[in-house]
Amino acid sequence: MRMLHTMLRVGDLERSLSFYTEVLGMQLLRRKDYPSGRFTLAFVGYGDEADNTVLELTHNWDTSQYDLGSGYGHIALGVDDIQAVCAAIRVKGGKVVREPGPMKHGTTVIAFVEDPDGYKVELIQLSSRG
Repeated sequence: MRMLHTMLRVGDLERSLSFYTEVLGMQLLRRKDYPSGRFTLAFVGYGDEADNTVLELTHNWDTSQYDLGSGYGHIALGVDDIQAVCAAIRVKGGKVVREPGPMKHGTTVIAFVEDPDGYKVELIQLSSRG
């Protein structure tokens, strides 16, 4: 077994695709409309689904916003230079909501960004995992 994808419901698919592809540098891997169900699925990631875990962005055509709930945590991305990645995210219009620094009670350097729907994405400095 292996993990295939994580699904997020998004209110504005084009806005979310822009964030994940242009701001976080993922690729749109596939996209399909389901008119009879009034929804669209778009899969994004850093590599082919055959070898990588990806994100499924689900857009229900009649829903423009979701409550995130208290159970959701975050998506995590490993990065080589957390300062440079945060700077690039800001330049591209992304929102850094926790500046890079050591995690609470540990030494791993992390930061958090927020997608257009309010989902948190954790950035983890790979060279200083602790």
